[in-house]
Amino acid sequence: MNIIHHGAVNGVTGSCHQLNINDDSAVLIDCGLFQGDEKASCSNGNSLEIEFDISDVTALIVTHCHIDHVGRIPYLLAAGFKGPIYCTTATASLLPMVIEDALKVGVTRNSQMINACLKLLKRQIVAVDYKQWFEIPVHLSSDSSSYNIAKAKFQVAGHILGSAYVEIELGKRPNNHRVVFSGDLGAPYAPLLPAPKAPYRADTLVIESTYGDKNHAKRKERSKQLKQLIEKAVSDNGVVLIPAFSIGRTQELLYELEQIIYTQRNVSPVWQSIEVIVDSPMAANFTESYLKFKDLWDKEARRKVHSGRHPLDFNQLYTVDSHQQHMQTIEYLAKRNKPAIIIAASGMCSGGRIVNYLEAFLPDKTADVIFVGYQAKGTPGRDIQKYGPRGGYVFLNHEKIKINAGVHTISGYSAHADQSGLINFVKRMRHKPQHIRIVHGDDYAKEALQSEYLKLLPECDVVIG
Repeated sequence: MNIIHHGAVNGVTGSCHQLNINDDSAVLIDCGLFQGDEKASCSNGNSLEIEFDISDVTALIVTHCHIDHVGRIPYLLAAGFKGPIYCTTATASLLPMVIEDALKVGVTRNSQMINACLKLLKRQIVAVDYKQWFEIPVHLSSDSSSYNIAKAKFQVAGHILGSAYVEIELGKRPNNHRVVFSGDLGAPYAPLLPAPKAPYRADTLVIESTYGDKNHAKRKERSKQLKQLIEKAVSDNGVVLIPAFSIGRTQELLYELEQIIYTQRNVSPVWQSIEVIVDSPMAANFTESYLKFKDLWDKEARRKVHSGRHPLDFNQLYTVDSHQQHMQTIEYLAKRNKPAIIIAASGMCSGGRIVNYLEAFLPDKTADVIFVGYQAKGTPGRDIQKYGPRGGYVFLNHEKIKINAGVHTISGYSAHADQSGLINFVKRMRHKPQHIRIVHGDDYAKEALQSEYLKLLPECDVVIG
């Protein structure tokens, strides 16, 4: 048994890990897209092509359907992969939408090609409920020391709807080996979804480290910060732009904004007049899926629904669908003198409708941009985050845009576990790992987390990448 990484080693994107079960069988965990500077690190500069041998790959396991975990699946299919694609029931519902959008935005508008890819994808998807063991196809090996049997199980990760970490058990007792791939772990006390619980056992752990070097603000603090920041931002009737991934972050923000509006209903008239605009057909579709899978929400969210509230569908919420409506909305906001909050993708400002809003409003001193998620190196989001507060500029669609708008960051709204959450994930295992591989993070985050794990488990083999 050994593990090869095909992404998320020199950064946080392109997650793709190959678990070699024996000499003739391997399973992939995720097959994601590279973004930002990490595209350039790919050999031949090709961030899409499947450049590794897949002849022994018998299955793909998907932890969740963010693009940096699933974006290369069409290329995997094109390379000839015909095995099962295992994912949770909710992810199975979301994945075709994500892949269709990725193909339209980054590859082709040819409907025949898109439909052919989606047909293959749907044929190979195998939906599995949480906490249910499923067999991984394995070719028998003549090597008596090899594993000839493998099974896996999804556990709640709390990152986005349907997200999971995966436990893979190789062989039979007493010589079995348990490998855990974290995928992306959610933050404790995040809106909507329950926090992940540590597995009982892991012999080998492959874990993300996006925030391996820092801790998030507590939920009450970040909610208070969001409220204060928006109140200050709209005091001059300007717009507030929030770049957010269509799935996960958008729904969490709607949930938090509904809570603020609800608590301020008899206190502040300002909050009753702010329009909340979600400009993303994808986000609207994903929000429908969140509503469909209410049984996966946490207890707090379900209580609100039972009390008659609608955390993802409230009166001041408006959705923008067509491109024509999108352009009309920008024009309308530029002319009016009334506050609004706009949530649009992409979360790192590397494409999507948020770019048009940024081009229109970054030069405006009455506008504000609030980042609520990680911005990878080389993305426009990271440049705005870095240079905006000092009055700098950013290139969008090859145009130099001056940043006069206010730029703010609330890291507490990350859907990723912070350092404390990553440490507790290991600390709460009954049987601790002998081997830990740290992936999916910048170098300083991985090194900080490695140091903490070595303090916790001095005898453990903790390596980076």
